[in-house]
Amino acid sequence: MRPFFSIVVACCDVEPYVRECLDSVLNQPFADWECIAYVETSKDATERVVREIAATDPRIRVLTGPRSGSCSASRNAGIDRATGEYLIFLDGDDTIADGSLQRLHDKIAARPGADIYPCAMPVIDEVHGGEAPLRDNYPAGFSDELTGPEAMLKIYAAHREPCPMLQLSVFRREHLVANDLKCLYGMKRQDSEFAPRALYLAKRVVPIHEPFYLYRIRTGSVSTLAKKTDYFLKDYAAILKSLLAFHAKVSAEPGFDRRISAYWARHWLTWIFYYWFSPRAMRGAPRSSRCETLGKVFADGTGDFDALVRAASRPRRIAARFVKLFARHPSLAWLADAFFLCVYNPLTEARDSVRRRRKCGVKAESTLE
Repeated sequence: MRPFFSIVVACCDVEPYVRECLDSVLNQPFADWECIAYVETSKDATERVVREIAATDPRIRVLTGPRSGSCSASRNAGIDRATGEYLIFLDGDDTIADGSLQRLHDKIAARPGADIYPCAMPVIDEVHGGEAPLRDNYPAGFSDELTGPEAMLKIYAAHREPCPMLQLSVFRREHLVANDLKCLYGMKRQDSEFAPRALYLAKRVVPIHEPFYLYRIRTGSVSTLAKKTDYFLKDYAAILKSLLAFHAKVSAEPGFDRRISAYWARHWLTWIFYYWFSPRAMRGAPRSSRCETLGKVFADGTGDFDALVRAASRPRRIAARFVKLFARHPSLAWLADAFFLCVYNPLTEARDSVRRRRKCGVKAESTLE
C-alpha cells in the first residue's frame, strides 16, 4: 500500500540543521509517510548525518546527486521516485510543526482528491530577528474549492503573491506526473516558474490554511546570499522564456480566460522592467550583462513575448517595444535605458506614489470611523 504522504527533503550544506529537519518528520504522531532525502554533494557532513538518521527508520530513503545550485534536482527526483499520494516539499534547513501531518491528513481526507492544498507558513527570521508574519496566499473569504484558473484570478485580484513557494502547498502527485510538472534544473527561483504552471493546470484547489511548515530565513541561504543586483538575471531569463512559451500554448486553447493573460502580462513584464531596467539594475549590472541575459528570452524569436504583450496595458506595451530594442539591437541599448530611466520609471513611481497616498487615506478614514 502506498503511503499517504511523500516528503521530499532537499539537502545540501545543511549539516547544522538537517537533524532537526528530519527529527521533525520522525516525531510526527501520524506515521503513514515516506521521506525521500535527496543529498547533493556538500562541503560539510550533510550526507553522513542524513544516512545516520535514515539507518534508524526504513521510511527514509536517501538519494544522492551532484551539486546543482538549487532545489530543482531534489524536487524532480522526489516527484519521480515518490510512491505517496500527496507530496510535501521540505528544505533541509526547515522543519514541519509538531502534529501537523495528522492535521493535514484530516483536512485532506475531508475533501480528498484535489490537485493542490494551499497551506500557511510561519517564518522564523534569523537574519533580522524575530518571527515574520504568517504567510497565507489565500485570504479569508476565498471559496472552499476552486479550479486552478479561478484560484489564480482571485490571488491576483487580492494582490497576493502569484508565485508562492512550493513549500506552501501539498500537491497530489498524480497532478504533477500527468502534467509533466518539473522544476527547471539549476534555477535559484524555480518556484516562480513552477508555481504558475502547477496552479493553472490544477482542476481542483482546496485552501486549508494549515500552518504546518516552519520556514527559516538564515545567513548563507540562497536568498540571503543574493547580494548583487544581477544575481538572478540568468535564472529569470530562463524562467521568463519558459513561462512565455507556456502562456502561448494555453492561451490558444478553447475556453482560456483572457483575464489571466492580463494578470500574467502585468506581473511578468514587471519582472523585466525591474530586474533589467530599474535604476538599481542599471547601477548594479553592466549593460552588456543585461543585454546578454535578456537576449536569451528572445533566443527563439519574439512571438511568445508579443502574444503576452498584447494583453498588457498601453504603457507596458510601449515599454515592451524598448525591451525588444534593448535585447535585439545592442548598439541601441542605450536608448532603451534612457527611456526607462527618464520616462517609464519616473511615471511609474509617480503613479505608485499616488496609489500609496490614496491607500493610506482610506486606512486613515477607516481608523477614524
